[in-house]
Amino acid sequence: MKQRIFFPAGCSNALNIAAEELEKRGIRIAEAPSEDVTHLLLPVPCRMTADELNAILEPLPKTVMILGGFLDRPELAGFRCLDLLADERYLAENARITAYCAVKIAAEHMRATWEHCPVLILGWGRIGKCLGQLLKVMGADVSIAARKETDRAMISALDYRAEDISNLGYILGRYKVIFNTVPSHILSEEQMSNCRANCLKIELASSPGIVGVDVIDARGLPGKIAPESSGALIARTVLRLCARKEG
Repeated sequence: MKQRIFFPAGCSNALNIAAEELEKRGIRIAEAPSEDVTHLLLPVPCRMTADELNAILEPLPKTVMILGGFLDRPELAGFRCLDLLADERYLAENARITAYCAVKIAAEHMRATWEHCPVLILGWGRIGKCLGQLLKVMGADVSIAARKETDRAMISALDYRAEDISNLGYILGRYKVIFNTVPSHILSEEQMSNCRANCLKIELASSPGIVGVDVIDARGLPGKIAPESSGALIARTVLRLCARKEG
């Protein structure tokens, strides 16, 4: 079997740690893109410009396997790609890391503990579920807002306060902390004016759902706050996906 040679394209701490983890497993890490490279590891998610990406791709063989996040791009047409952001296991584990990071970010701005703290989480996706569970264990008074009635029923069944995400304006003043996990516009600046003056607002979604000059942009947290955890997850996922593909 041909030796696998990875080239990690990016300078993020998480990607560097992923490369170190792969090297520990006996995988050779190339210092530059070349014809010998068998796998190209891009950031997760990959936000490189077309010019940046094309410059990396040019010296690589057409047979190279490309791994990363958000790989549905014209520059990658014709290449074999494995998108980590299409892998449910990666997404679930990444959501758990994101939840821990979000709590850390919030705690750095709080003047009290989580016990009995009224918290609103917007969205009942992976991150919302992980965040709700974590905050509840820490003693917070957790409300979770969702669109679907079936989701709100499950939220109530799990002993959170369920709110209708389309009808939040009049209740926003209850909360000391609001986390958004929904990647679409949820609350306008006018609606956000109903929040209490010292409300901590944290944006976690890839596409912002809440607006305001005082909103903390906490997108991409795992790589920023917990690069070791993020890099190790990337490495584990890469090895698993490659083994499945090659098997």
